[in-house]
Amino acid sequence: MQIKLNRRSGFTLVEIMIVVAIIGLLAAIAIPNFVKARQSAQKNACIANLRQLEGAKENWALENKKTEGTATTGSETAINAFLRGSAAPVCPGGGTYTYGTVGTAPSCSLAASNGHTT
Repeated sequence: MQIKLNRRSGFTLVEIMIVVAIIGLLAAIAIPNFVKARQSAQKNACIANLRQLEGAKENWALENKKTEGTATTGSETAINAFLRGSAAPVCPGGGTYTYGTVGTAPSCSLAASNGHTT
């Protein structure tokens, strides 16, 4: 006498739905954290760029005997020569930098919306 076992391998629809729901829940938790981490990294990189600009501006002012309050308009290229690589830094968040006068900190156009300040 032969007993025939009807064995099917695989997952049921309910099991697959549970796995998909768990993956969706994990994605819903993880994605906002990734976005927040990216924004935080962009903010920190922008702040580091602003500090480099401030140091380059101060070095430029010392070398060219500029006093506090001297406008830097038109001297951005000369100031950038004091940066490593001699290239103007770019805000990773898409903002633009304003050098300001000697003695004041440079600023980013995203300072108000994203906290890109030194």
